Amino acid sequence: MSGKKLITVLGATGTQGGAVARALLADGEFAVRAVTRDATSGKAKALAGHGAEVVEATLEDEGGLRAAFDGAYGAFLVTPFWEHRSASRELAEVKNLISAAKAAGLRHVGWSTLEDTREAIPAHDDRMPVLDEVYRVPHFDVKGGAADALFAESGLPTTYLLMSFYWDNLLTGLKPQRDPDGTLALHLPIGDTAIAGVASDDIGRTMLRVLKRPAETIGVTLPVVGEHLTGEQIAAALGAVIGEPVAYRPPTHDRFRAFGFPGAEELGNMFHYYTDFPESYLGRRDLEVAREINPDWVSLADFLAQHREDLV
Repeated sequence: MSGKKLITVLGATGTQGGAVARALLADGEFAVRAVTRDATSGKAKALAGHGAEVVEATLEDEGGLRAAFDGAYGAFLVTPFWEHRSASRELAEVKNLISAAKAAGLRHVGWSTLEDTREAIPAHDDRMPVLDEVYRVPHFDVKGGAADALFAESGLPTTYLLMSFYWDNLLTGLKPQRDPDGTLALHLPIGDTAIAGVASDDIGRTMLRVLKRPAETIGVTLPVVGEHLTGEQIAAALGAVIGEPVAYRPPTHDRFRAFGFPGAEELGNMFHYYTDFPESYLGRRDLEVAREINPDWVSLADFLAQHREDLV
């Protein structure tokens, strides 16, 4: 590791941070300090086995973050909104990250962000509920609103990585289900609109190339996306891998919001934003820009083929 620029990776055992850590370790140009809450977990031990320095820290502990950033050239920063689903807590985490990063003098930060949907959805628009009194999609709005502004004001050399829908979700909670009539069906509430999606490993490949091209990427917002696909196209790709036709049966957004699981309203609003404001969601995720920074992107078809065992 001697002589290599050190990159601290937050959330290194999670979806985004894990992809970044693996990409950097596989490439070999940078040394990796993987930050996790539990250095004894299987995923943490796997990263250590591939050459990462694994340390423990939480986003609530600014002192721990300063130690995790100490001596590092750069960092990948991500917040775990879905662990607590609190906009105010996420904003406090962002403030701790920025303060610790500035104290450590980081020279390049990749910040995992999303847009503020309220820029596209008029305040008087009543097609979806307002959440926490001020937000439409809190996990989008906090990042794209107050958090991005804090990074800009901080003076940190930041690349804003605009995330997309994870294709990985199609392997878990949103995977095709067997309907009562026996049909295997995809119940993704996006109507006839396309969504911007990405395989999680492409997050890592994008961050790797961002770090290698600081002069071109610092201060820039870059979309992290692989394809724009409709529900019918996604269902067809799933069916081809599973070996059985998959019907596309999208629920309405109101029905999705009423499912009642934690975060259902917010996710219902997110999908509503996807479908009713494609000029904002898709328009910000230009495929040519994304593929210029990450030319080795993985298609949904290839991603699903790689993970067939998770579907069948």
